[in-house]
Amino acid sequence: GGEDATMVFSYSEIDTPAEFIGFKLSVSGLKGGHSGIDIPLGRGNSNKIFFRILLASRKLGVQLASVDGGSLRNAIPRETFGIIALPKTSVTAFSALVSSIAGDIKAELSATEPNLEISLESVALPAVIIDEGTLSHLTAAVVACPNGVIRMSDSMQGLVETSSNLAIVKSDTNSKTISCGCLMRSSVDTARSELAGRIQALFELAGAGVSFTGAYAGWKPNMDSAILTIMRRVYEDKFGRTPKINAIHAGLECGILGSRYPH
Repeated sequence: GGEDATMVFSYSEIDTPAEFIGFKLSVSGLKGGHSGIDIPLGRGNSNKIFFRILLASRKLGVQLASVDGGSLRNAIPRETFGIIALPKTSVTAFSALVSSIAGDIKAELSATEPNLEISLESVALPAVIIDEGTLSHLTAAVVACPNGVIRMSDSMQGLVETSSNLAIVKSDTNSKTISCGCLMRSSVDTARSELAGRIQALFELAGAGVSFTGAYAGWKPNMDSAILTIMRRVYEDKFGRTPKINAIHAGLECGILGSRYPH
């Protein structure tokens, strides 16, 4: 089962101070993957990494002009790019901080993300930046947002029951908004609803508008179901070996059918 959450911040444009310098901060080289099947593999999320760096650098006066992270609602984001501005006096310290954090994250993800790249590139100073209050709330919300495996299944070993993927963080200069998108998944509908409430509470506290769309029912594995018992016996009779019973952490029609015909 699954459901999309969209969180939208509205911001004001502030003139960028003349004594600032412009940079492009890039997180790239991640593997990405399907946000359900690949979520237990521990791959990096470029949006989480980008805002982890931004949170650590706020003490240096770093400001954000725009952000473009992720592309598909059901994909683990591989790339996030942002145009930032910071005081000229903070450039050396910021470069050192990014290098240090990049080293830490690469060490943390060395087994799963060997091609991770975090880079800084000098660019023209943006004319305007996102207001301080919105940036502070956005950064805190993205850093704190539940992401990855939330709970494993009790009924089937090794199966993810509930997860969330912070797929998209994008700013729109025309509407002066920043949209964040999560796809929450669970084979237990009440667990998905609890996760949705947690995300809603977090982003509403941060001042964002929150909406949910596209909900579809989950299908909790029942290892004691009558039809599974019959199918297992038939398979053993025909092929002379015990079948391997699997489930996947992805949306299937079974959940929708089961919600209409529960018996």
